[in-house]
Amino acid sequence: MEHLDTQKIKLHGFNNLTKTLSFNMYDICYTQKSEDREAYINYIDEQYNADRLTEILTTVTEIIGANILNVSKQDYEPQGASVTILISESPVAPAASFPNCATPGPLPDIVLAHLDKSHITVHTYPEYHPTDGISTFRADIDVSTCGEISPLKALNYLIHCFDADMMTIDYKVRGFTRDITGNKLFIDHPIDSIQNFIPDHIKHLYHMIDVNVYQENIFHTKCKLKNFDLDNYLFGYTKQDLHPGTAHQITKKVRREMDEIFYGTNVTEAMFPVED
Repeated sequence: MEHLDTQKIKLHGFNNLTKTLSFNMYDICYTQKSEDREAYINYIDEQYNADRLTEILTTVTEIIGANILNVSKQDYEPQGASVTILISESPVAPAASFPNCATPGPLPDIVLAHLDKSHITVHTYPEYHPTDGISTFRADIDVSTCGEISPLKALNYLIHCFDADMMTIDYKVRGFTRDITGNKLFIDHPIDSIQNFIPDHIKHLYHMIDVNVYQENIFHTKCKLKNFDLDNYLFGYTKQDLHPGTAHQITKKVRREMDEIFYGTNVTEAMFPVED
């Protein structure tokens, strides 16, 4: 993999590397009754409606220093929302104001960058199990930029926008640009893990797994909360309202749901036994 130092690279023409960040978050909830489930779905739909998501993506745009060209947003029936923002370039920040290194991004003091032919999108997917009482909310955010800055600089802010039980993060650099000698550059910033762009106090909260293909500039990190408190997964009541045996069974269901999402497969209790 080609690692580059933090000095400004002299390019031939425009930096046309395409860098895409895909940020997927999950929120898990258990509801005892169908009316509680509907209340949870309605709460999520209100909390992350198209207007709220537009605010989040607008701040992402400010962090990466882009100009908004067009905003398209839609709330769906019975649930879910989508927002797409087309963005264009803005003036390049002085080198001293934006260190070209693998560190968490701002929250959200503006960092300027050079961008063109870029977009930011978000789609939400509230859903529920037909019989088990499990409800899951997923939000998918894609930030695609063409220019100097990596959209990973917006990752820290996105993590803080969602109280996520699990996160799946993908980052890919595509295409190439050329330096003034004509030499191709397939990446213009150092990176060996997405985790470098996540603050330590956040990383300490999650189990994390990396799957990276360095020679292809493909990076993947998935995260699952370490600590489990059933109260954080109950909607409208607490574990004190439950018989201990009922609380134990609900805990098994919720943790199994989290394991299946984290490992990307349907699992059995024998595969991943739930701790008492």
